[in-house]
Amino acid sequence: MIPPSLLIQGYRQGLFPMAMEDGEIGWFSPDPRGVLPLGEDRFHIPHGLARRLKRNPFEVRIDTAFREVMLGCAERNETWISPVILDSYCAVHQLGLAHSVECWREGRLVGGLYGVALGGAFFGESMFHRETDASKVALHALVQRLRERKFSLLDLQWTTPHLRQFGAIDISRAAYLKQLARALRDRRAFV
Repeated sequence: MIPPSLLIQGYRQGLFPMAMEDGEIGWFSPDPRGVLPLGEDRFHIPHGLARRLKRNPFEVRIDTAFREVMLGCAERNETWISPVILDSYCAVHQLGLAHSVECWREGRLVGGLYGVALGGAFFGESMFHRETDASKVALHALVQRLRERKFSLLDLQWTTPHLRQFGAIDISRAAYLKQLARALRDRRAFV
């Protein structure tokens, strides 16, 4: 297991771990870095998702099934979520620093995401869905929560076409590290 103190220190320095194919743990600091600006005019809700949100299709919960969310995120052909990663993040969750945003329907976990919160920064790790739009609803709930609690940085690690539809952008590592330093000085509570 990665000691929680090492994992937290890595995030504070702009690094995050991933399991490699050979079972080793690699540490990454991409350049450019994907972020989702949290300003009111920056987060874009696609039309289909806006309609879905009006119907309120899922019950959104926070931190009720952290391990299960991680396991859901690992349900893919290729994953960086090894048993070491799973146990490490569950330990950080026990410290109150890793969190899950979950979508439930009729008592079943149907989607969600997880990440780490330090200061005014949230480091998004992974998301999954078992029903259409469940991960998107979880992302929307995350952004709302971060805005309400005055977080200033939502780190996405890498920008994907999927995340660009919400307003995700790439910034240089240098710009990211400046934003990270400012965000870490803030005292914010995720829960």
